[in-house]
Amino acid sequence: MQTTPWLDLDLDIAACRLGELQDALPGTAVHYAVKANPHPSLLSRLHEGGARFDVASPAEVAAAMAAGADAGDLLYSNPVKRRADVAAAHALGVRIFVVDSAEETAKVAEAAPGAAVLARLATSGEGSDWSLSRKYGCSSADCVRLLLTAARLGLDPAGVAFHVGSQQRDPAAWGPPIAAAATVFEALHEAGARPWLLDLGGGFPARHEGHHPPLAGYGRAIEQALTGAFGPRRPRTVVEPGRGIVGDAGILVTSVLAVTWRDGVRWVYLDAGVFTGLVETVDEAIRYRMITTADGGPTGPVVLAGPTCDSVDVLYQRSPVHLPLTLREGDQVRLLSAGAYTTCYSTVGFNGFAPLPTRVWPACRLRGAA
Repeated sequence: MQTTPWLDLDLDIAACRLGELQDALPGTAVHYAVKANPHPSLLSRLHEGGARFDVASPAEVAAAMAAGADAGDLLYSNPVKRRADVAAAHALGVRIFVVDSAEETAKVAEAAPGAAVLARLATSGEGSDWSLSRKYGCSSADCVRLLLTAARLGLDPAGVAFHVGSQQRDPAAWGPPIAAAATVFEALHEAGARPWLLDLGGGFPARHEGHHPPLAGYGRAIEQALTGAFGPRRPRTVVEPGRGIVGDAGILVTSVLAVTWRDGVRWVYLDAGVFTGLVETVDEAIRYRMITTADGGPTGPVVLAGPTCDSVDVLYQRSPVHLPLTLREGDQVRLLSAGAYTTCYSTVGFNGFAPLPTRVWPACRLRGAA
């Protein structure tokens, strides 16, 4: 039997989630965020289902093209990029890049002449489990300035991009940035530009702990916001989901290394942790649902810890999870809806631990648990 940890990945579930999102947002192109999980079989299956791809590095460009994607259909959404990477992607045929500063706009103009650019609008991230509001984004006024500068530099000022935060639980979160984007489009029209594309970002949730509405509710809220903000001058729209497509398709399978008590607190040590697939548990941002091979009896609170010697490799210390009181060395703990951001952020060689491997399962093997 294979040694844990590993990720079980069901491609049918990912394809089903893609279809649900396409149904919820008819007329909006779905660009799967390759960074969420770049497994080649997954990318090929999503391409077969009509997905395009959102990429953030040359490796992701290559992976998307290997899955059958046309480079002209890729969206390069990383706002800060290596100059050589921009040039390489442009040489392969990538034509849309996201920027959020004058420096990046000039860089794209020099490395990818004639390309289309989207200015990334800052959002609050309220309502999300993992806010993306601090690192990237600019104001509406700055978006206008960047896009007019892009036009002067020979670029196509295509429009606006934004992201409302990962695992966004409030469908209304898309409303304010859509309204702000409409003001940017109006200002550009008044200046003689012709923006045509609005990137609504990702943020669509997986089934982590806590409640969120079904995808159809997100679609209705976004449609209402677009109609109210743009009316008949509605631009083309795209989304770039990662977790919302692949999250529920994966189960991270781990084994218990030890159970011990420290100062009256039960600690469970697993062979997976922050540096081997569970980086999103940092600050307890993402809380995975769990099942174990010892389920069925009474449970109690535990702090989880990963296998490395690093003191950061601790999960859910502030808000412990509840696991069976009979849990012992050798039992398995399975983290559900773990298909996104586990294999891609598994640190190669950290403390001598290998990156997280993936087992791809045929139809329906995981549906009862995911």
